[in-house]
Amino acid sequence: MDKYSLAIENFKSGLNCAQAVAVAFAKEMDLDEEEIKKLSIGFGGGFARQRLICGAVSAMAMVISKVKSNGNDKMEIYRLIQSACDEIKGELGSIICGELLGEVGKPITHVPEERTKEYYKKRPCAEICGIVARITEQYIK
Repeated sequence: MDKYSLAIENFKSGLNCAQAVAVAFAKEMDLDEEEIKKLSIGFGGGFARQRLICGAVSAMAMVISKVKSNGNDKMEIYRLIQSACDEIKGELGSIICGELLGEVGKPITHVPEERTKEYYKKRPCAEICGIVARITEQYIK
């Protein structure tokens, strides 16, 4: 299954946006899926549902860093991540969760919404996860 579809499936299975993208790259990161879920859970909802940087984008940064970095190459990794963010902005218009969801200025809570059919109809999150995963895949090749 391609990373686009896998990230969408991961999100629809109940993972948050960061987990959905990060878990799609478990093999490439040579990490166990359960560990990835733990490492990425706090980035969901724009950093713990604060609607800041999209969790899928945060996961993209984690994946690129893990796969492409030697641990001492900040400038190159920053360049890759900034370039990937520019692509995401070009496709989605933003990398800010609140802007992507049209929720800028709305009250923030740590309690996620229930995942119902209506939730998936009004939320672009699954598609965003797929797009970010597709772009991430391009950057780690």
